[in-house]
Amino acid sequence: MVQQIEKRNYTIEEYLALEEEAEFKSEYRDGEILPIIGETTNHNRIIINFCSYLNFALKTQNAEVFAGDVRLWIPSYQVFTYPDIMVIQGEPIYEGSGTTTVTNPLLIVEVLSKSTSNYDQSEKFRYYRSIPQFKEYILIDQYSYYIEQFAKTSTEQWLLTEYEGKNAILTLSSLDFQIGLSEIYQRVTFN
Repeated sequence: MVQQIEKRNYTIEEYLALEEEAEFKSEYRDGEILPIIGETTNHNRIIINFCSYLNFALKTQNAEVFAGDVRLWIPSYQVFTYPDIMVIQGEPIYEGSGTTTVTNPLLIVEVLSKSTSNYDQSEKFRYYRSIPQFKEYILIDQYSYYIEQFAKTSTEQWLLTEYEGKNAILTLSSLDFQIGLSEIYQRVTFN
């Protein structure tokens, strides 16, 4: 059964109560609740591939990978969201008394889809930039070998690096990690 969300402004407490009982995840944006649309097998493959390599590489670093089901709270914009992948350096800082909502990602990865691409590249990135610990944003196109990397510099500027083609290698700036696009896109079929 799909839960219908009435179109009105919700308090944070109402959203969290609804989310506890919901069959599907929703995002909260300053009073508005927006359902998260189901994703494709390619979207899922990219997340699993990236997480697998990254998780293995980070086992000797003081960082941990979280995917999909861990909620992020962005207090400056009153937003709860579920990034595709987050990396937290050190211990997670939780919002509230549970362990379902974090506030301190160092790195966020989003796999772009037709329905979320504009939002992920604009408003959502602006929201993420308000997080003090946030230093790197990776946007992965699921329809071609193409990645955008935004890295925060020591002068608080965001530097864009683009990676294109099967043989390109993504090198993170916030962590000691690099990965070939061929590994990220393993078993992905472009239509």
